[in-house]
Amino acid sequence: MDKPNILLMISHDTGRYLGCYGKQVETPNLDNLADKGVRFDQYFCPAPQCSPSRGSILSGLYPHNHGMIGLAHLGFSMNPDVTTLPKELQKNGYETSLIGFSHETIDEPDSRLTSSTYKLGYEHVLPVPGDRGPDVAIKVAQYLEEKAASTDSGPFFASVGFFETHRDFDEYEAIADPIDGVTPPPYLPDTPKVREDFALLHGSVKILDQSIGHILKSLEATGLDKNTLVIYTTDHGIAFPRAKGTLMDAGLETALVMYYPGRIEGGKVVDQLLCNIDLMPTLLEFAGADSPQGIDGNSFLPILEEAATNEPTRDHFFSELTWHDLYHPMRSIRTEKYKYIRNFEDGPSVYLPLDIHRSLSGAAVREGYYVPNVPEELYDLEKDPLETSNLAVLPAYKEVLEELRSRVDNWMRATKDPLLHGEVAGVAAPEWEEQFSNGSAYSYKRK
Repeated sequence: MDKPNILLMISHDTGRYLGCYGKQVETPNLDNLADKGVRFDQYFCPAPQCSPSRGSILSGLYPHNHGMIGLAHLGFSMNPDVTTLPKELQKNGYETSLIGFSHETIDEPDSRLTSSTYKLGYEHVLPVPGDRGPDVAIKVAQYLEEKAASTDSGPFFASVGFFETHRDFDEYEAIADPIDGVTPPPYLPDTPKVREDFALLHGSVKILDQSIGHILKSLEATGLDKNTLVIYTTDHGIAFPRAKGTLMDAGLETALVMYYPGRIEGGKVVDQLLCNIDLMPTLLEFAGADSPQGIDGNSFLPILEEAATNEPTRDHFFSELTWHDLYHPMRSIRTEKYKYIRNFEDGPSVYLPLDIHRSLSGAAVREGYYVPNVPEELYDLEKDPLETSNLAVLPAYKEVLEELRSRVDNWMRATKDPLLHGEVAGVAAPEWEEQFSNGSAYSYKRK
């Protein structure tokens, strides 16, 4: 049998805000893909911001292990010795292509590039100005038509990136949902402005879904669907307060839907704890390739096989934030039952990235969130899934706290986490200066 093609579609800041995950927004194409394939309900990222998380998808490594501990365009990059998913697939006979958005660099320290494109392991790069979903879909359809017409029978790996559902959402106003039909998640206040913000998000999500639908129809029309593994995922949680930029579940939760006829199908739901560092080894195993030595991820392909569905891939994962558009260093461990977070610097109790800080939702919560953080946080996810009650100071949870603290300490030491040496240098987004000047931002202690 020919090696399977792999079509990986990744959106921006979407979390699990999709109809197939029970949200109110209409996503018929992704819903249909989930109905045919496999949906993962406990799939998380190790970093609640774009470049570090995407670097983990490509490398199977936690962010400080691959080196990209901040945003690409603010000077962070993966280490030169890191291998990537497209590089490994290329070694195994795959043609690799990048279509649309990418926010990863490798061996480009201090650059302001958004992507290293070819250096990441892509043989072909098909840029799409603006990376908006409809334009990306047109480019992908053309690519698929060319692949179907080609006499070259080798397998392909195509990474397809969309701008959606990144802020700002104003351009999607024409397709936004009615405000009175939108209910914000329970971790945010239900106010008219917050509802308006989510209604606009709905417009962006719907454009994303329509674009994916266009691609899936093209895949079917070319006949390539019969031997193509289709994957949809995203990089981290939605761009709303207490999600993106935080180590709460809302910031780390990510969608993952996979479909391959005859093997990964049936409308199954996987409820085992997984992390996006596990995707690279899973895809390599699916393609019949070996995983690189020393990566952090584990293949979860066995849980998709009937005989091994009950064997867990992992019982915990670590997560981290160092730099986003400001310095806000945190480290965390999440198990099935608990979440432990350590804050390494003075900062707000809930960090809001700049785009969220300036949003309708951000303005609604700043007063409550812009109070000093605490050194440690501990949450019982079974009793408190919204992570509202910090148990770190309660004597009843002392043993749990000490155990999880020790696991984070050991992980940081074993992986030579740069935070062990003190503050990590970086560059803040210059737009923050206006927010500090007008008094709307959290007042960090100045050193």
